Amino acid sequence: VQLQASGGGSVQAGGFLRLSCAASGFTFINYAMAWFRQAPGKEREFVSVISKGSGSINYADSVKGRFTISRDNTINTLYLQMSSLEPEDSAVYYCAAGVYMRLISGEYDYWGQGTLVTVSS
Repeated sequence: VQLQASGGGSVQAGGFLRLSCAASGFTFINYAMAWFRQAPGKEREFVSVISKGSGSINYADSVKGRFTISRDNTINTLYLQMSSLEPEDSAVYYCAAGVYMRLISGEYDYWGQGTLVTVSS
């Protein structure tokens, strides 16, 4: 099983980034997919989750209206489009796969290695 996150980088406040997460080694369409993030000195927190068929999506209140999660089951890839970025969004972003849509990191089975997002003011 492999989840390869990419797309992180350094941007100024108000900018945008698109994260990708390429999945392999498991049946992608059978799993809900999520993004979490962890800033230095803080706990890992939920960002967004999308159901297996993209019919259901949840966002953390802090990113609602600015971030958009999506997935392409034909190429086993998860995305997170981030706009109007704020310094508070700076963190390592992780993609995760789980059988159910959950808001708690411990409920997920597979994790990517993370990609760093830095937003400067």
